[in-house]
Amino acid sequence: MNANNLTFQAIKPWHLTWIFFFFVTYSYGQVKPKADSIQQISVPVVDAMYKDPLFFIDGQLCQHLRKIFQDSRGNLWFGTNNYGLMRYDGDTLEYFNESNGIGTGRITGNVEDNNGNVWFASSDGLIKYDGENFTLFSENDGLLDKQIWSIIIDSKGTFWLGTNTGVSRFDGNTFSNFTIPKAQVKDTNTIYSYDRIVGIAEDKNGNLWFGTDGFGICKFDGKTFTTFTTEDGLCDNTIHELIADSKGNLWIGTYFGGLSMYDGKSFTNFTKAGEISGVEVGGFFEDTNGAIWFAAENNGVYRFDGKSFANYNGDDGLITNGILSIYKDRENRFWFGGWGGLFRYKNNAFVPVTKDGPWID
Repeated sequence: MNANNLTFQAIKPWHLTWIFFFFVTYSYGQVKPKADSIQQISVPVVDAMYKDPLFFIDGQLCQHLRKIFQDSRGNLWFGTNNYGLMRYDGDTLEYFNESNGIGTGRITGNVEDNNGNVWFASSDGLIKYDGENFTLFSENDGLLDKQIWSIIIDSKGTFWLGTNTGVSRFDGNTFSNFTIPKAQVKDTNTIYSYDRIVGIAEDKNGNLWFGTDGFGICKFDGKTFTTFTTEDGLCDNTIHELIADSKGNLWIGTYFGGLSMYDGKSFTNFTKAGEISGVEVGGFFEDTNGAIWFAAENNGVYRFDGKSFANYNGDDGLITNGILSIYKDRENRFWFGGWGGLFRYKNNAFVPVTKDGPWID
C-alpha cells in the first residue's frame, strides 16, 4: 500500500472507542535547542486526566493539534488537546503545560491584543501571555464559563468569548455576560450544549456573528439581533466554525451539512450543490490572495479562489483526514494541524512536522 494514500478517519470527541493505529518514520534537519527551554524538543508528558489514544507519527509533536497562530514577534504557537501549548521561536521548540499555569485542557483559540499580549481560549479558561508569564482567568474572575470554544478581539478592542453556556465580553479587566437570542429549531442536533457558542466572527461592516450548537447563526449589528437557520437557507443548524472574509462574505462550516456562504443577501450551499464533499467543515483560513482554505473531514483540504474549488488529499501526501487548523505565516510556511499532529505543505506536498522539523526551509 502506498503511504501517500493512507488515511485515518477523524475521531470525534464524543466517540468512546478508538481503533486506528499507524506508524510512519520521517527524518529532517535538526532544530538547535536552547539551554533554558521549558522542555527540549521532545514529546511532552502532561499529567492530564485523559489523552487521545491515537497513534504518533514517529517523533510527532502531539497527537491532536487544534490551533496555529503567529504573534507579532514571529513566534509560532500551536494549541493542542491535553498537551498544552507549543511555541517555536525560529530556533527552539518549547512546551508549556499546567506547570506553567495554563491548565490541562484543550486550546481552542488564539488572538493578540494591541499591547503584544497573546491570549488563548481553552477548556480551563482564558489564558494571557505577556511575554514572560501566563495568567489564567476563569469563573472566579467573572468569566461566564471556563470552557471556551471561540474567541475574537473586535475592531473596538473588545474580547468576545464563546463558551459552553453563552457569550462573555471582556475589556481586558472585567468580564460581562452577553445574551443572544435562540432561534426556534425543531429536532436540533446539538452536540455539547444548547447554549454553546462555537464560533464568533466580525465582518467588514462591524457586524458580529455567533455560531451556535444546533440553533444556526445569529447576527448582531450593534442594536438588533437576527437569527438564521435552515429555514432561511443555511445548510445546517449545528455550526462548527465561522470566518468573515475580506470581501464581506460569511463562511459557515457545519457539523452535518457541510459548507455555506452568506453574501449578505442569501446562502450558497456548496456541499448540497455537489461542489465539495464532506459534511463536517472547519479550519478556515484566508490567504493574502483572498483565497479561502478549509478542511472537510474525511475529504482533505479545499482551496476556493473565488471561482472554483481545488482539493488536496492523500494523493498530495496528506495522511490524515482530520485537519482542524490551517495557517500560512509571514515566512510563507504553510502549516496544517489536526489529528496526527502538525503538517506542512511545501514543494506541492504535505509532510509531517516531527521534533526534528522541517522548520526552516
